[in-house]
Amino acid sequence: MNHNIYIYILVMAGVTYLIRMLPLALSRKEITSPFIKSFLYYVPYACLAAMTFPAILSATDSVISAAVGFVVALIAAYKEKSLLTVALFACAAVFIVERILQLAM
Repeated sequence: MNHNIYIYILVMAGVTYLIRMLPLALSRKEITSPFIKSFLYYVPYACLAAMTFPAILSATDSVISAAVGFVVALIAAYKEKSLLTVALFACAAVFIVERILQLAM
């Protein structure tokens, strides 16, 4: 079976273009619905969370250390710490829990 990579690239380019072009072509007037505006406002955050959460749980040697790092990051973010501070706290928590788990084995 002979597959032509250029056909695949062309189809993917067309699909990507249509996804970006159709909303602009179909909605020429301003969106006035507060529901649709709020929905479109939160879509990037929901997509980012859906892509990030599985990676968080599989990024370490143990799901326990990943969960601890996630909880620490949530608490630091809730307390409105900076992004760098949240990342450092989460990394430190994972590091400490990983070391404790290594000693326990």
